[in-house]
Amino acid sequence: MKVLSTTWRNLTANVRRSTSVPQFRRFLNIAFSDKFLFCTNITISIGLSSVGDLMEQSYEIFIKEQTHYDLKRCSHMAFSGAAVGVLCHHWYKILDKFLVGKTVDMVIKKLVLDQFIFSPVMIVTLFGSLALFEEHPLENFKDEVKDKFVKLYRAEWMVWPPAQVINFYFLPTKYRVLYDNTISLGYDVYTSQVKHSKPAKTAAKETANMITHAS
Repeated sequence: MKVLSTTWRNLTANVRRSTSVPQFRRFLNIAFSDKFLFCTNITISIGLSSVGDLMEQSYEIFIKEQTHYDLKRCSHMAFSGAAVGVLCHHWYKILDKFLVGKTVDMVIKKLVLDQFIFSPVMIVTLFGSLALFEEHPLENFKDEVKDKFVKLYRAEWMVWPPAQVINFYFLPTKYRVLYDNTISLGYDVYTSQVKHSKPAKTAAKETANMITHAS
């Protein structure tokens, strides 16, 4: 986080020194330049992952599943967003380096690789990064992957193929992560909901304990 804050201070200082173009346009040009793109993509991923979780928590408060906002949970989702942002940043660069062009053939190849290779990696990264904050990281990670992976992967197939056609065909590499995160804001709400629902194994244990205590 210290590196990110230092980078953004340098970026805004560069913007303030510029008087030849409007500052907002200058800010965008610098933020999405090769020098700052990595930090920009991580910042976007952190921000929208946090917003997605807060939207889901708002809904849970509305239906009285919880009584207040859990900022610790939100920070964990932000950390996961950072991990995903790092992967996305490098993944798109790799795809565009080895699959050059915007023909239909190239777009289909990128789409197939994205869905069959990168989507599973992203889901596993989500569960793995969040498991680091839990009491029994390895056990919880295994339970959640077993219980929730298919649900999230199925949802990926509903959202991303049509969205990625636009991404791969029309957008330059530097805007791919921004586009991804904008599209995935609704998906992040669903991701947070799935992640914070109890695995079947855990729910079964709690039910068994309740029955035992009742008897």
